[in-house]
Amino acid sequence: MSDAFDRLGYGTYRLARGEECVAGVAHAVETGYRHVDTAQEYDNEASVGTGIDRTDVDRDDLFVATKLSTDNLSYDEAVATARVSRDRLGVDSIDLLYVHWPIHTYDPAETLPALDHLVDEGVVDRIGLSNFRPDQLEEAIDRLDHDVFAHQVECHPLLQQRELRELAVERGHWLVAYSPIARNRVADVDVLREIAAKHDASPAQVSLAWLLSKERVAPIPKAASFDHVEANRAARDLDLDREDVERIDALDRGERVVDFDEAPWNQV
Repeated sequence: MSDAFDRLGYGTYRLARGEECVAGVAHAVETGYRHVDTAQEYDNEASVGTGIDRTDVDRDDLFVATKLSTDNLSYDEAVATARVSRDRLGVDSIDLLYVHWPIHTYDPAETLPALDHLVDEGVVDRIGLSNFRPDQLEEAIDRLDHDVFAHQVECHPLLQQRELRELAVERGHWLVAYSPIARNRVADVDVLREIAAKHDASPAQVSLAWLLSKERVAPIPKAASFDHVEANRAARDLDLDREDVERIDALDRGERVVDFDEAPWNQV
């Protein structure tokens, strides 16, 4: 089990399998990232593993997370495909395995026992959930034998997820923030542009620094450009003052970049 969880992770969504993903992961690891996030649905797990192998960093110093596809959430499929993901990633065990979405084949009575079994078997070290509504999250936490390590959701200054962030603190897990710069919509927000100018930074870096200022929040920006990979990493050194944080706190619009009819929040 790796304990190298890094609050600023590297996301691989839409990184094409093959050289784009391999090179992106290798560069991210060499830049200092130690937390790499992928998913069965991204179809790039093997490339993530190859990218890690291209570096001189020891596997024990990395934290690799992946997610079960919505078609693989029955007990048998979850167990079988998690083993395949482990092998594709080239790891002894998956540091963190998420349920990607609680839709399609998700059934708490089947999916959650499969996650517990995978931990007991040593295929997976930690359990994660993703895109759960608060009620679904609490139900899952209460049904699982093992602790939930992380809940991954879209989170950025325009969608601040206060209730889910509060639940993370209360329940003791991480809120892992995907799309943490809202696919760069943050670049068009005047307040973020002003704060960025004040700190000689970019709106994306300000958004990442704001997330890092919050308790138990871990953003995982995706970037294919090497320059963006490095710029995102530099956000760790950006210190926002109280006024900056308060101005950003006031920006919440509930504005999603990932949304569709079947999404859990549209099924209430």
